[in-house]
Amino acid sequence: MKRLPTGITNFDPLLDGGFPEGTTTLLMGPTGAGKTIFGLQYLYNGITMFDDTCIYITLETRPDDLRLIASQFGWSLSEFEKSNKFIIIDGASSKAQLPTSEKYALKRGFDMESLAEMAYDAIVSTGAKRLVLDSIAGLIPRFDDSGDVRRDLYRISSLLNELKVTSLFIGELESVGAQHRHGIGTEQFVMQGFITLHISEGTEGLERSLLIRKMRYTSHSMKRHRFEIGKNGIRVLGNQKPPR
Repeated sequence: MKRLPTGITNFDPLLDGGFPEGTTTLLMGPTGAGKTIFGLQYLYNGITMFDDTCIYITLETRPDDLRLIASQFGWSLSEFEKSNKFIIIDGASSKAQLPTSEKYALKRGFDMESLAEMAYDAIVSTGAKRLVLDSIAGLIPRFDDSGDVRRDLYRISSLLNELKVTSLFIGELESVGAQHRHGIGTEQFVMQGFITLHISEGTEGLERSLLIRKMRYTSHSMKRHRFEIGKNGIRVLGNQKPPR
């Protein structure tokens, strides 16, 4: 099976080389764990290392804030936006009822149908191979029950899979095993992969770690791995051996 490497130092060996092509992975963690940085790095590396066109759908963070986050690591998004190698779909401004000058933006109010339509048009017109949706918490207020969440997440995930776009859906996770989060609890069942990021107090301060809880079509590490966020982004610590 073809794989899309993330280019994140020491992470891809944990998945036997990267995400299986066309899969959707749920990436969850608490505030400050590094979810948005992980998503941006996955896309930026996709462009600079593998010449992939990439799409970032933002439902909660304004696009200029995303660009500012990326610039902290030397990732200049604007130059790739000009050539349509990096596309930001702005759903955050519409939700907040704020004006936007973004080229790709939901103008008539937020709904899943218009989001899926805009994503589809951007993918087909550019040949995008990678996509991040940040975050699914932005979808939750639309729904009255978990069945609605699961149906629409399955719908958009299936669309991306059909187009062979390898995607990350980002979500908030207050604590592992918690039933009530910024989500309903059904999200992981409609995704092919499920990764959690963690932040905890260590002997010398806060420590970050990740755990690959589920990944179809490939072997993967079952261990918790520490990582750090430095000037070049995320780096998983240690020399990781491929899973057996």
